Parts: sequence; C-alpha cells; structure tokens
Amino acid sequence: MIEMQDVSFGYRAGSELLSGMTLSLQPGMFHFLTGPSGSGKTTLLRLCYADLLPTAGRLSAFGQDVAGLSRDGIAMLRRRVGVVHQDTQFLDHLPVAENVALPLSVSGQPVDMAAMRDLLGWVQLAQHARALPPSLSGGERQRAALARAVILSPDVVLADEPTGNLDWDMSMRLMQLLIELNKTGKAVLVATHDLNLIRAVKAQVSARVLRIAGGTLQLAGADL
Repeated sequence: MIEMQDVSFGYRAGSELLSGMTLSLQPGMFHFLTGPSGSGKTTLLRLCYADLLPTAGRLSAFGQDVAGLSRDGIAMLRRRVGVVHQDTQFLDHLPVAENVALPLSVSGQPVDMAAMRDLLGWVQLAQHARALPPSLSGGERQRAALARAVILSPDVVLADEPTGNLDWDMSMRLMQLLIELNKTGKAVLVATHDLNLIRAVKAQVSARVLRIAGGTLQLAGADL
C-alpha cells in the first residue's frame, strides 16, 4: 500500500535527515518505528501520508507514484491514511463528537450518527460525546484522536508517539485499540521511543521493529 524505495529527505538543500530508506507497509502488517529524539521518526511518518515529498528515491501509495499526484490526488490518498498526531490538535469550542467527525465534514460526507455512537463506544468515550476537549484527560484525548483518525475507515493507521504523555495503563489501553485495528487487516505504524511498550505489544501481535539510526532505516534486532 505504501512503499519507499531508496527514499531520502532533507529540509535544507544539500543536507539529508533521512537517506536510502526502503519500507513496505502492506495490509495486516504492524510496525514500530523507534530511534533517538530528532532522528526523523515524525518526518518519516509525514512522508507516508505525503505531507512531505522525498528529495530522492521513489514513494508510492496504493499503486501510484506520489510525485505524480495532483493536489486532489494527494487529498484522496490522505483519506486512506489515518494519522494520530502527538499533539491531538482539537478545536476546543466543538464537542468531542464534532471533532471526531471533522474528516467527514471536510470530505463532504454525511455523519452517520449510529456509526458515530459505535465508534465513540469502541474508544470508550460514548459518555463524552458532548464534552469539550479541554475537559478530557490525556488518555481520553488520545482515544478521541484515534477515533478521528479512523472515522474514514483508512487502510493505513500511523501514530506518532501516541502514548508519550500517558501512564502505563492508558498506554496499553490505546495500544489494544491499535492491535484490534491491525487484526481487521489495516497496516499500522507506531513511532515510539518506549521499548517496554514495544516488548509488551510484541507479546500480543506479530510486529516488526524498525529503527532510525544515522539517518537510515534498519530492522531492529531480536532483543526487542
């Protein structure tokens, strides 16, 4: 679905943050992405949903070369990729349910209220549908962000340090939701620096661990 072939990226001409990356995200695959702070984890995720474009190499998504996509083509690509950002970025004046439904509104699709109730129930937020985002705990905000990311039924789910500000129990609750999504056939890629979290999830699902080191993408060792 999303493939990188010898992809490089730099924010400044002549300076590469990432180089020679090869990656394949296919249905039903679960990947972790780890590496030091500032190594390029967020940048790699942004490449996956065409928020950034490679400075070298080939990036394809759903069978199309991203470099050749129009603005409308990139918009269609992004509907098939759900993203949970580290900063949940809600509109604080809108209730949780309306924040979750924003991707539908932006894409001009109607909101199915029964499906919305089911989705909020799945992330255990049905009782907070009319609450405003500032009233939510950190764990509730991340679960609302996950609901928003999957409301368009994407094929790929990307999560950028989704448990960075959560305690262990809340982290595992969120990861269980991602595992459930993966078991329905969705590709999942989670960027995290928490090796204990990776080990706990790997005990429940077959997951590959990728590490960014020195600007390149490597498969982590079995010790993880």
